[in-house]
Amino acid sequence: MKKWLSILLTSILLAGILAACGTSEKEEATNGGEGEKKVLTMGTSADYPPFEYVETAKSDEVIGFDVDLAKAIAGKLGYEVKVKDIDFGGLIPAIEAKQVDFVLSGMTPTEERKKSVDFSDIYYTAHHMFVTKKDSGIEKPEDLKGKTVGVQMASIQEGLAKDMVEKSKIDLKIENRNRIPEIFQELNAGRFDAAIIEDTVAKGYLKENKDLAGHVIDEGSEEAGSAIAFAKGSKLTEDFNKELNAMKENGELEKLVLKWFGGEK
Repeated sequence: MKKWLSILLTSILLAGILAACGTSEKEEATNGGEGEKKVLTMGTSADYPPFEYVETAKSDEVIGFDVDLAKAIAGKLGYEVKVKDIDFGGLIPAIEAKQVDFVLSGMTPTEERKKSVDFSDIYYTAHHMFVTKKDSGIEKPEDLKGKTVGVQMASIQEGLAKDMVEKSKIDLKIENRNRIPEIFQELNAGRFDAAIIEDTVAKGYLKENKDLAGHVIDEGSEEAGSAIAFAKGSKLTEDFNKELNAMKENGELEKLVLKWFGGEK
């Protein structure tokens, strides 16, 4: 009887050890075991083709220039990238709340944003454009007097519209929306007289909407340079900057520009 009891206890003990080993291995795989790549979460607003968008007819994957750039830099640093789609106005709060490790979303490093996050060097430069119906008669900023202008919430274009009101004294009404497609819906429906969009993004919509026209804003408008945003004091800022500048020097960044923008800057 004692012999059988001893065998039973030994079996139970062995089963417990094996189960513990299995649990340990599972936890190691989940947390990134030895030899596995670590994961960084990228925050972006996937409504901004060709920077970041979803081809819903094909998949729900976020693709675009910014996504390719993030994966290229992170890969060189030994990371994989997980993309998290967030409304543009929520991107910096997501960094501050540690919901994402960095933001790559065509974001311009304004002085106001620099109070909350750190930025990499500029990786792409574009211009502002206002988009209207072709028969609107609007061709220059002064023509926006008395008009309703749509902009993306918390964007640099929203700041530009406010400057038109406060500094240039152009009496216009500003309406903001979370997503770029919403702005074009309002424009096509006649609820907006014009919209201010980055020219690279606007050109894609103009190809699909033959009734719309675009006009680049030159006077009083600085170029909209895009940079990568990180939490204040993040080591990733320096690491990403080093690889970003290496890509500028070796031509890899230019290849991505050609892939997504056809060489237009």
